[in-house]
Formats: sequence, structure tokens, C-alpha cells
Amino acid sequence: MNKTEIASRFRDLQLHICQALEELDGKAFFQEDTWEREEGGGGHTRTLQGGRILEKAGVAFSAVHGPVTPAMKQQLGHEGEVFFATGVSIVLHPRHPRHPIMHMNVRYFELEDQTFWFGGGIDLTPHYVDSVKAKHFHEALKATSDTFNPNFYPQFKEWADRYFFLPHRNESRGVGGIFFDQLNEANAGLNKEQLFEYCLALGKLFPVVYKHQVADVALQNPTAAELNWQALRRGRYVEFNLLHDRGTKFGIYSGGRTESILMSMPPMANWVYNQEPEEGSEEQKTLSFLRAFHEFC
Repeated sequence: MNKTEIASRFRDLQLHICQALEELDGKAFFQEDTWEREEGGGGHTRTLQGGRILEKAGVAFSAVHGPVTPAMKQQLGHEGEVFFATGVSIVLHPRHPRHPIMHMNVRYFELEDQTFWFGGGIDLTPHYVDSVKAKHFHEALKATSDTFNPNFYPQFKEWADRYFFLPHRNESRGVGGIFFDQLNEANAGLNKEQLFEYCLALGKLFPVVYKHQVADVALQNPTAAELNWQALRRGRYVEFNLLHDRGTKFGIYSGGRTESILMSMPPMANWVYNQEPEEGSEEQKTLSFLRAFHEFC
């Protein structure tokens, strides 16, 4: 299996996910923006706006190559002169505050000496934590991961719990998920093809688990309090992506396309100075959970 085949199948995965999300939303459709990178490669960024369920969604595919910059070497911790990277990145920002934000990416990276690794993960960021929905989300991730390696889920869940954390807020970004990086034959116990199939399986799982997250949630018109809380939680999402997210940093350091890199940003967000929710409110309970979540991980 070579990098060309991996890129082609990642592109197919992008189209599969978009079709599934269009069917789920039932109103809006993805528009595609094809772009080229001056240093080498390019991609297809697909975005959806103004849907019935999804206010903003992005599903991006890229396959880029070029020289390894000093900044990339420092971030990656690897020497090399030429790199190739391909993958799919997804973020869903729902219209209603009672539906969660959900993110996923799967990626492949290769150096000219054939050193390679896979990375990725899925995480769930509800505006209001629903313990039943969160439990189902994690059960689905475990079931898929266990078919490849029973050690994956506990290892990658712990990694996600540590990764999706805002230390300056002392808050988890959401209810976690799985996260992995620099996964290869030496440290995963699987060969290259099996690792790639794991990434594809996670990608195909993505629209399935999101459908469950929004199913059976009786929605009324959101209150002003719910919309304000959604905007504040979206602000936390922005903070994490700009300060801590590895994919965002790699994209910037590698000279990536800014519009595609920042596709993950919510359509609207808000910050309020020294804001604390009312004691006993749903918002306060969610914030307390997110502040305590990291302590139990």
C-alpha cells in the first residue's frame, strides 16, 4: 500500500461522510472548494451551512508534500527533508444547543526515507453534558477499536482525556473520545494496512455515532440562556484549537491553506468577562462536570 492509494481512499472516505451527513441533515448540501498548495499537493474542502441540524459543517481532504521546515522538525520530533501528508478532518457545529459539537480527523504522514505514521481521533463536545449519550459514544469507540487491538481504546481514551483539556481554564473541552498520534507498526502491533483500515473504520463510524447523538432529542426553540451558553462553549472550542490543537499548528507551520485549517471554527462564539453560571442551573452542572472530568481521567 503506497501513499497514492492511501490518499485516494481518504478522498473516498470524505465523500462517504459528506453523503451520510447530508442525509442526516435533510436540508443543506456540501459545497466543494478545490485548492492547490504552491509547495506541492492540494485538497478538497467541503462545507455545509444553514442546515436543519448543522449550522456549519466542514469535511476536508488534503494530500500535500514538500520540504520539511525547521518549525515542522521541532514540532514532529523527526529529522527528514521531504514529507507527504494526507488525511480527512471533520467538525460539526450544530444549530441547536442541545446537539453536540463533534470532531474527527485521521491522517497519514510519510518522510522520504519511508518512515511513516498514522494519527487521528474522535471527540465529543456537548454544550450540555448528557451522560447517557456520552456513554453510548464511548461504547461505540471501544467496540470499533477492540476489533483491531483491545489495548487501543483504553490507551487512546487516556490520551484524549489528557489532550482535549484547556489548562488555562482547568476544564475538559468535552466528554473526551480517543486520540492517537505517530502510530506505526513498531508501537501498534499492526501492519500498515491494518492501521489504515482502523483509520477508515473510525471515519465510517463518525456519521453513525453523530446520528445517535442527535436522535431522540426533543427540540424546542432554544431559549436565550441556551443560545448564550452555546456561544460561550463555542468560545472554549476556539481557545483550544488556536492554543493547543496539533493539527492546527501543523497546518500553520507547514504553510497550509488558512481557510481549510480554520474551517473548524464555529460560526459564532462569545466571551464574557469572569462569567460564572447560576448556581444549580444546567449550565453550572455542565461546567462543574467539565472541571472535574480531568481529575477522574
